Amino acid sequence: MSDAKRRVAEAAAELVEPGMRLGIGTGSTAAFFIEALGRRVTGGLEIPPAAATSRATEDAARKAGIPLVDMMGPNAPRELDLAVDGADEVDPELRLIKGGGASLLREKIVEALAARLVVIVDASKVVDRLGAFPLPVEIVPFGWASTAHLIRDRLGVEPKLRQVRGETLKTDNGNFIVDCAFGSIADPEAAAHTLSQIPGVVEHGLFLGMASEALVSDGHDVRRLAPA
Repeated sequence: MSDAKRRVAEAAAELVEPGMRLGIGTGSTAAFFIEALGRRVTGGLEIPPAAATSRATEDAARKAGIPLVDMMGPNAPRELDLAVDGADEVDPELRLIKGGGASLLREKIVEALAARLVVIVDASKVVDRLGAFPLPVEIVPFGWASTAHLIRDRLGVEPKLRQVRGETLKTDNGNFIVDCAFGSIADPEAAAHTLSQIPGVVEHGLFLGMASEALVSDGHDVRRLAPA
């Protein structure tokens, strides 16, 4: 699907206009966007420092010549014109599951600032109903097993602590992620509300009512999806 990812990424990069304040997502499709945007910046496109959603994105953006704002500093932006990011699933109402790249908290913080969030995905990520992709939930390490138990109790799913090469993954924020295999989420809004009420849950990977549009490709054409 690399051709599809590259096509939507390049289409999104063409949406960037001089002076736009940007948020840049994380993941394999966002990486193609960074490459395409970097070519435009080195070719003369002038933009203010952009907001990156992970350390990996920061590194890639710097290598591409894209200026970055310090999101840890007091002058972090309060508003952005455009954010571009991938997704693990997109439904017909442009509700998203994100967090496969373990950057869901920073992504949600940055993308909540954006007047326009454009989601870039290959066609395999478009689904009729969310939930086949296990929902990532970022939780604090303290009492993580108790937090996972509450998630299991209240939502009827089995949270699985994410590990990489035999070790518990830590996000850029020092937190853990549990992946919740719903299979199908009948009511994403209700699931989001329930998760937000559980102590120890920092953020969940349901991005609801945030996406303005999605650019989708099967490797040939790029089509635009707007909210139903």
